[in-house]
Amino acid sequence: MVQHWQEILPVDHYSVASNGLLHEYDRKVLTFLYQPLVGPVCLSLYMTLWAELEENRLWSASTSHHSLMTLLDMNLKDIYHARLKLEAMGLLKTFVKDDEEDVRSFIYELQAPLTPEQFFLDGLLNIYLYRKVGKNQFGRLKRFFADKSVDNAEGYSEVTKAFQEVFVSATPGTLQVHQDAEEEFGPGEGQQFMGRQEPEAIQIPADEFNFELLLGGLNESLVSKNALNSRVKEAISNLAFLYSIDAIQMKNIVLSALTPDSEIDIEELRKAARDWYQFENQDQLPQLMDRVQPAQFKTAASVPKTEEDKLVHYFETASPRQLLIDISGGAVPSKSEMQMIEDIMFKQKLLPGVCNVLVHYVMLRTDMKLTKAFIEKIASHWSRKKIQTVKEAMELAKKEHRQYLDWAEEKKSRPAQGKKQVRKEMLPDWFENKDSSRATDSQAGEEDFDFEKEKRLLEEELKQFKDGR
Repeated sequence: MVQHWQEILPVDHYSVASNGLLHEYDRKVLTFLYQPLVGPVCLSLYMTLWAELEENRLWSASTSHHSLMTLLDMNLKDIYHARLKLEAMGLLKTFVKDDEEDVRSFIYELQAPLTPEQFFLDGLLNIYLYRKVGKNQFGRLKRFFADKSVDNAEGYSEVTKAFQEVFVSATPGTLQVHQDAEEEFGPGEGQQFMGRQEPEAIQIPADEFNFELLLGGLNESLVSKNALNSRVKEAISNLAFLYSIDAIQMKNIVLSALTPDSEIDIEELRKAARDWYQFENQDQLPQLMDRVQPAQFKTAASVPKTEEDKLVHYFETASPRQLLIDISGGAVPSKSEMQMIEDIMFKQKLLPGVCNVLVHYVMLRTDMKLTKAFIEKIASHWSRKKIQTVKEAMELAKKEHRQYLDWAEEKKSRPAQGKKQVRKEMLPDWFENKDSSRATDSQAGEEDFDFEKEKRLLEEELKQFKDGR
């Protein structure tokens, strides 16, 4: 795991550049369209860097990151992670050079945001924004960035003159002068004209998706390879990331978007992917969130030493889906299990690493079953306690273990009259207090022995997975 201080220090200098002129209208786009996705900290960093540029210029003076920390009243860790989010959203490019005496210099090149039209038709960011702000606010934003088209002005007809209707061509002598001075028309050496660069939309790399498997399935349906041109592949890569669609599921979606000419209609492809996702997820849309535990909430040492440190590192670097796969020995989790985990992360706002601790604890406590009511009740408690790190989650689970046992027992039917109720405590290794006294042999029954065997097998599987990574 890379720590922020390995990438940037307060003494490191930086300069701000701009990939073309930024317009005042860009502030509205950043504020209303990007801020809901990246948060106010990222917006503040972008605006501060923009303000450091001189008016109508493309470069700022060089200064230290300590000055930036003072301006933003923010620590370097938060600045670093805000920078990463701006880079991921296509709003910033970063360049670094190692100077003398172990001091680095950075160039932060601001990228223009997408235009409102590009954003609302993006197919990726617009979906995340809709899920984030809701239908009513999304409609309000769309109306804010739209207006009546001139083409719809009733009673008007265009009388605009063309270039050749107003001007005539120059004489041959004048053209000769222009040819002789052609080298004077371009910018000077090492310079560029100030202008507006076309903003680049976010594009998921094609190697993130298994196109070979998709092509194998499409060949069986007599779909030509030519139908998968570069634009279609780009759309498939983005849709696969957006809606978590694998190659097998994507095959049917692609087939539903075929035209009579055996071409793939990208708009129909987007609609089919969205319809599939909403059908699978109770009419919901995906939400933008971190794939694994965000770097600013990681606490494990860069080189884990103890077994608990290794487990914390694993929880922080694995996704909840990967955790379920590892626990089950490679079997893909069911849709209902993934839906349960997704609801916990979205509705209770639990971070991925914290969710991993919760899943690990609940599965060992309930004989490898994800009990919906039990896991949701604990998730709600952790959400109210604002648990954000793996270690905080582990400590709270230890502290509130007795309460969680009572919650679990509430869901069970009462035992038959005259029978003694025995409560098994199935706990992960990280849960045990090394200083506490061990249970006596008389307290350990056959059921505890069976569980310990199952637990050891699980820990061995996780260890084999981590050693093989």
